Amino acid sequence: MARDKLAEQAWEELARAQVALMRRFQDDFRRTEVSMREYDVLFTLSRCPEGTRMRDLSEHVLLTQPGISRLVERMAADGLVSRDGDPGDRRGTVVGLTERGREVLQRAGRSHATAIEDYVGAVLSRDELISLRDIARKLRRAQASE
Repeated sequence: MARDKLAEQAWEELARAQVALMRRFQDDFRRTEVSMREYDVLFTLSRCPEGTRMRDLSEHVLLTQPGISRLVERMAADGLVSRDGDPGDRRGTVVGLTERGREVLQRAGRSHATAIEDYVGAVLSRDELISLRDIARKLRRAQASE
């Protein structure tokens, strides 16, 4: 089989697997306090102890800038995140995780981790999981360097 055809098939399988898994995860999140998108924001903020600028947050979540702004506004109204002016740039906004947001993240995270183990970990061997992680990391890094 030609290498370009193999690349197309590999991409197609990866994309279809990702869509199938995301659908299952979205269904699971219907039973939690937050949506999958809200969880993504909370998870990203958990890695930013001092908070992060809105524009930097939008680089790490799967939403457009206007979409993330509206989502963060709703999450702030629900007490999950804080929104403060950036002391270094009055035009900017710094978003941070509130204590309530951290608690919700922990509860939703436990459920999500179980789902990941059920849908991914139970299907792949340890060596396959390592290979999948390494391949996905390599693909992501190659796109960032372009």
